[in-house]
Amino acid sequence: MPVKFTFANPIMKTWLLIHQNHNLMTRSENAVFAKLGLSTRKHSVLLAIKNMSSPVTVTDVARWLDRNANGISMLVDRMVKDGLVSRVRDMPDHRAVRLLITRKGEECIEEANRLTWQLFQNIFSEIGEEDLRKISSLLEKVRGRALDLLKPDRAKEILQIIPEKKETKKLENRVKK
Repeated sequence: MPVKFTFANPIMKTWLLIHQNHNLMTRSENAVFAKLGLSTRKHSVLLAIKNMSSPVTVTDVARWLDRNANGISMLVDRMVKDGLVSRVRDMPDHRAVRLLITRKGEECIEEANRLTWQLFQNIFSEIGEEDLRKISSLLEKVRGRALDLLKPDRAKEILQIIPEKKETKKLENRVKK
């Protein structure tokens, strides 16, 4: 439940609203994903594997999601048990393992993408395209500044991992189906 107070200070109010919106959107996504036996984190891993060039390793997924490789590895272990992904040892370095989405994982991600696209459309239905572009632009500035403060030497590298427009268009088209 959202906090029942606000701040007069615009920085504090914005900070609070970003956190509240993140929490509410994650809960909304998790409610959708729960119907399919997924979570937001599992869906993110499936998206990463599906949208990265093969072969995809746990480390690649962790970098794409800007997460800890050990945490992603433990999540992938659960996803293997759930039948969503498989680990394959057929890379030149036999210690390395690539990740593949199983048929069940493909079915789950396609349905999850369809349902979340409906959720996104519903949540943003009363906000015009121009306002959405402004919000996106402002949030990109916030993200960039936060990365500069957190990892000044890696901010540009991290932002380059985010899909380019062409790849994003493919992702958007898949989600809309």
